[in-house]
Amino acid sequence: MTARSPLAPAAFPALPDIAGVTRRVARARYKDWDRCDLTYVELSPGTTVAGVFTRNVCCSSEVELGREQVKGGKGRALIVNAGNSNAFTGYRGREAVEQIMEQVAVHLGCEASEVFVSSTGVIGVPLPKEKARAGVETALTAELCSWETAAETIGTTDTFAKGSAASAIVGGKTIQVAGIVKGSGMIAPDMATMLGYLFTDAAVAPALLQDMLSEATDGSFNSITVDSDTSTSDTVLLFATGQAANATLTTRDDPGADALYAAIRQVALDLAQQVVRDGEGASKFIEIQVNGAVNDGSAKRVALAIANSPLVKTAIAGEDANWGRVVMAVGKAGEPADRDRLAIRFGDHWVAKDGLPVDGYDEAPVAAHLKGRDIRVGADLGLGEGRATVWTCDLTHGYISINADYRS
Repeated sequence: MTARSPLAPAAFPALPDIAGVTRRVARARYKDWDRCDLTYVELSPGTTVAGVFTRNVCCSSEVELGREQVKGGKGRALIVNAGNSNAFTGYRGREAVEQIMEQVAVHLGCEASEVFVSSTGVIGVPLPKEKARAGVETALTAELCSWETAAETIGTTDTFAKGSAASAIVGGKTIQVAGIVKGSGMIAPDMATMLGYLFTDAAVAPALLQDMLSEATDGSFNSITVDSDTSTSDTVLLFATGQAANATLTTRDDPGADALYAAIRQVALDLAQQVVRDGEGASKFIEIQVNGAVNDGSAKRVALAIANSPLVKTAIAGEDANWGRVVMAVGKAGEPADRDRLAIRFGDHWVAKDGLPVDGYDEAPVAAHLKGRDIRVGADLGLGEGRATVWTCDLTHGYISINADYRS
């Protein structure tokens, strides 16, 4: 990994072991590097699965297959490759994925459709089958590894390993939820915006698990953006091993279902925000809140217009209290807005209201807020009850440097 982001947490969190989840890593050497680049997670029989995937139409074979696999609701293994996205690789890329699925399925004695594969890295290079076969073979019998090692292994331009955990009481039993994620650039909400994997020992029916993941994704992974670019490989999977032996949850009305959902959402939101904190070249974490829109959907689109604006992001990078750029972004969003009702704030300081600068506007406290690493920007449209929050980062020269040299 490159130099650690200044916005990174102090350390990787302590994550609980999830009963029915076994982690291993290996070196497949998909790139010319001396590091583990293949994570293998084995799941106990009876594990259910849910997934959300990119809507990028140039998606990888891993995504195409995964969309079909989750319909079966069963998962026995996860393989994540780093260094090669295997996207835009035609039949050769698909054959490589199917080879991995079959290889693991034979090892576990399960159906190939229960083996989920993700790949991340350079687009347009078929996943080398022999390296894949050798890497998987090594991983199947490798030593057990920590959550942190598994998270480090799936990273590409990430500067720190990302993990999160939460717990809930379901049917009198303590349920654990843990997750890891990779993501730093090519981040924009169109499903999940990176590769993320959540695990719980709860017993949950597949349909309910899917409902929980989809809802949690909307307010977390689908509410972040680094650069407005949506990857060809974006995937988030949620596995429930059932090893906690609670009465299987089948509906949101079941006792404990709300508590489990809250834990899943907490983990998803924490992981999503860590991705933004590791945005390529980022020096500031930015929260955008939009209130007073005609509905929540409109508020989110306005918030994303602000969050994705290069002018807003560079102004914040330069600690320039140029609130006119926020006004511009609201106006270009294509959503209902009224110039003479619009209000803008930085932190807790309102800079404009009713279409005008506030009386006696003092830029000093705003400038002081922008010198921090956690920045809050707000816009009130004054039209209705719609509201939304999204998270982004600033845009610095570091982003250009990282992406100009990505392949080399």
